[in-house]
Amino acid sequence: KMPKVSEVMTKADIKPKSMHRAKIWSDVVENLYRFQQAGYRDEVEYKQVKQVDQVECWPETGFVKKLQRRDNTFYYYNRQRECEDKDVRKVKIYVY
Repeated sequence: KMPKVSEVMTKADIKPKSMHRAKIWSDVVENLYRFQQAGYRDEVEYKQVKQVDQVECWPETGFVKKLQRRDNTFYYYNRQRECEDKDVRKVKIYVY
């Protein structure tokens, strides 16, 4: 019996068309910062690599709560903002 190819697998070849850097902080930049700290481009790549449908987020803020790195260790994040102003310009925003 062949295993059914999940929706995640069919999207596995998505590659960004371009990239630019964040200039001002936003909720989107905050979450990208968290994914990039854990070693991923963004939520798309995280879901491809880890084969998950949902990323655990804080209900109050919507920020990413927990990410699993490629070496299977976990990163846990706070409810409030973690990406400081000095780090905003390090965040890469990918366009698909």
